[in-house]
Amino acid sequence: MRRRLSGGALVCLVGAMLTGCANVKLDATGASPATLEKLRTAGLRPAAVDAFALAPGLVPALDRTLPGLRGNTLAPAKGSWARLLRDTLEIELSAAGLYDPASSSVIAGELIESRVDAAIGTGTARLAARFRVTRGGEQVYERALDVEARWSSSFVGAIAIPEAINQYGALYKALVAKLIDDPDFRRALAK
Repeated sequence: MRRRLSGGALVCLVGAMLTGCANVKLDATGASPATLEKLRTAGLRPAAVDAFALAPGLVPALDRTLPGLRGNTLAPAKGSWARLLRDTLEIELSAAGLYDPASSSVIAGELIESRVDAAIGTGTARLAARFRVTRGGEQVYERALDVEARWSSSFVGAIAIPEAINQYGALYKALVAKLIDDPDFRRALAK
């Protein structure tokens, strides 16, 4: 007796054959030359980087995994997307000689949004966080910032998924760069 696959099952089967399954870990990388230059010329005081966490009220899984990659998984290497954002900021500050764990100026943050979609045709990714700066225990800065990316996404999973991972990973550096560019953030850490 012959069985027929439904249209949806056939699409899933073909998709699985084209993409394979992967479990990828994403970690912070070296400093961005453009951000490093901005930090070196901004006239900022050194700062400590405190805890970064998932914003209250959000589903905890949002901080540990990332759907939207055609059945593949992307996870933060150290178990938290908020931690990846913190590490990215610390790497940038350290490279510019502006990281001081004993500083009275402290940067902290909350991850508000983290998503990627390797859809056929157009891929999208978005990252958002709320940043705070305190000096001597007094809050001197608070702002929610976001960055997003859109790109041409291939039908072939072996092409689309790595590109989606690269696009999403680049958002961490882009969000830190946006923070550094914020005039109010610069005023909060001005010498």
